[in-house]
Amino acid sequence: MKVSPALPPSLTRRSEACSSSANILTVVILSQLVLRRQKSSYNYLLALAAADILVLLLIVFVDFILEDFILGTALPPSLNNAVQVLEFSSIHTSIWITVPLTIDRYIAVCHPLRYHTVSFPARTRKVIFAVYVGCLISAAPYYWWPELWHSLPGVGSGGGGGGEEVAAGGGDERNKRTVAQHVLVWAHCATVYLLPCTVFFSLNAVIVRKLRRRRNCFRLRGYSTGKTTAILLAITSVFAVLWAPRTLMILYHFYSPPPASRGAGRLLHVLTDLANMLALLNTGVNFFLYCFISKRFRGMAANVLRALVNCRKQPPPFYASHNFSITSSPWISPANSHCIKMLVYQYDKNGKPVCISS
Repeated sequence: MKVSPALPPSLTRRSEACSSSANILTVVILSQLVLRRQKSSYNYLLALAAADILVLLLIVFVDFILEDFILGTALPPSLNNAVQVLEFSSIHTSIWITVPLTIDRYIAVCHPLRYHTVSFPARTRKVIFAVYVGCLISAAPYYWWPELWHSLPGVGSGGGGGGEEVAAGGGDERNKRTVAQHVLVWAHCATVYLLPCTVFFSLNAVIVRKLRRRRNCFRLRGYSTGKTTAILLAITSVFAVLWAPRTLMILYHFYSPPPASRGAGRLLHVLTDLANMLALLNTGVNFFLYCFISKRFRGMAANVLRALVNCRKQPPPFYASHNFSITSSPWISPANSHCIKMLVYQYDKNGKPVCISS
């Protein structure tokens, strides 16, 4: 996913610098939350922020700044393809780390009494490691990712040729599309958009239906829908909106004929860059979603920024000797806990839950 110079470089650098700073701040805050509260959802959100930083590091700093500004020339083909594999791996990780988070919230909402026996920090870390490794392996075939931008002005090999030469070159490229390239393009679209959206929309629909069904029942008894579930719904909704244009542009470039005129090519170039920037914006918007939804996250962000501005160390946080929890499900609040059998969990040194009272 290359951000080309069709858009102002200053705008690109500022937006990506803001996204990188927001993700670093998100990692700092979520690291503190993971240490304070042994919640699986915080581990998933921390892994998501780390994956977003990898996306920005590989795509912006390596593919954009290093190649276009520092070196001033394209990387060697083999090195460029290796970087391309890492880019796809980071993109897949940034998207698919949200899938176990969605499943985690589904279990918490729909099966609250089983939540702590299914989801706990030790298992969460194994799931996160499996997602990172699986996404790296799944990105290996993209070493042979086809070039989709030859029909755009300034991107083709001719460089100084007219619109007719660019169109002819683009037509030759499309006539040479192989079955493997068709498989790669559709596998990419399914991996980064179609399959994740199917999981998100199906599980989120069940979660929202469950919340609506029981909302009136618990309204007067301290019922809360849960900030983590609200964050999940916001993350998946923003992802579906921001990644749709890029998915459509990939399919359009792969199957459509090249633009007939240079003006149409420039317009297509700008639209492609806007679609890529919207997809890249998905890696930097989560911090602002967390601040908007969670008062705890907003307060911790203010404390971290205040400590950075004043150049002083933050006070050491208070950590309980162990975590007492009935469940992180929104159905069970302190006002409703008298209705169920109380299960109190303590986590051992490996992060596994141990029932200490019932």
